[in-house]
Amino acid sequence: MALIVHKYGGTSMGSTDRIKNVAARVAKWHDAGYQIVVVPSAMSGETNRLIGLAKQIMDQPDPRELDMIASTGEQVSVGLLAMALLAIGKQAVSYAGWQVAIKTDSSFTKARIQSIDDAKVRADLDAGKIVIITGFQGVDDEDNIATLGRGGSDTSAVAIAAAMKADECLIYTDVDGVYTTDPRVVEEARRLKTITFEEMLELASLGSKVLQSRSVEFAGNYRVPTRVLSSLTDPLMPLEEEASSGTLISFEEDTKMEQAVISGIAFNRDEAKITILGVPDKPGVAYHILGPVADANIEVDMIIQNQSVEGKTDFTFTVSRGEYQKAMGVLEGVKTEIGAASVSGDAKVSKVSVVGVGMRSHVGVASQMFRTLSEEGINILMISTSEIKISVLIDEKYMELAVRALHKAFDLEKE
Repeated sequence: MALIVHKYGGTSMGSTDRIKNVAARVAKWHDAGYQIVVVPSAMSGETNRLIGLAKQIMDQPDPRELDMIASTGEQVSVGLLAMALLAIGKQAVSYAGWQVAIKTDSSFTKARIQSIDDAKVRADLDAGKIVIITGFQGVDDEDNIATLGRGGSDTSAVAIAAAMKADECLIYTDVDGVYTTDPRVVEEARRLKTITFEEMLELASLGSKVLQSRSVEFAGNYRVPTRVLSSLTDPLMPLEEEASSGTLISFEEDTKMEQAVISGIAFNRDEAKITILGVPDKPGVAYHILGPVADANIEVDMIIQNQSVEGKTDFTFTVSRGEYQKAMGVLEGVKTEIGAASVSGDAKVSKVSVVGVGMRSHVGVASQMFRTLSEEGINILMISTSEIKISVLIDEKYMELAVRALHKAFDLEKE
């Protein structure tokens, strides 16, 4: 009997009526003979509400206690969904992450999954039950609840699918697949029928909000077939039609991939740029700057070190906007220690990226990207590249203009 993992996002779980629709969809798959594990997110807006309550008590909430609060949203979702299934005559049982157990490290608010004990879940599935497990959370070695960061339910679902060797993981969301870019920014954006794991990982890590990047890492590392599809369709639509809808994240580049140089454009408003000016150009200076930043559990993205002039250099990197002030505080302490002249920053920047496996076999992508931005009068602040992507940092006010211009320049509206 094939095992399928369903994941439903906050919008899909946004009201009791939508939860009833999810139950009807899950029941349809179960009636067709599949074993089903469901991983739902908290109801839309609930996690923000809970975090808001915490911030009314503490400006900078204690991470452990914040996870204790934030994790409750998913517990409500799994209980309601189990009730909705029971109400239509299905055997269903819900579990919190710690009951399964999903073991994590102790990095509160952005923990990583270390192991999953699926024995209890398999016993329930063999007994004919639908199993519903909280996304977004697990428990560390000290039995503390730890959450996985925003979008963590995607990671939970794929990790459970990997641990249980599921036949497929279906990520139901409020969009009907992965697009060439955000349709709210570019009306001509087109849904992709397939995309490679490499491309999806780049898009997710570069700001595409369809999937959390760690979920794509899990899917790629453990070769979990993963499909992104809409939960806003008729829950009773024919199963065969639903099973082939959306976007399939594939392991292999198909023959058409050779023709498509660029598959998509990602963007991220959540960027801040920090520059340490007049840094002594000597061995170990990058470590002395970024070591304390890493110790503060701040993730660094793009990095540039300028050419040395008279023994001094400038060192620039980006962090998420939410960690900008924290990073600036860390560097003010480091500045004197390393002998830097000053620290400056800009929290009004955005990152725009073009992604495509076809870049491996086509030249001129960078020049076309830079020419397009130049023609629009957009200045590039930083550049970062990999084998299948080029990212640029630009002023935030030009971000949507850049995305629209690049989408048109690379003919992404065409099949």
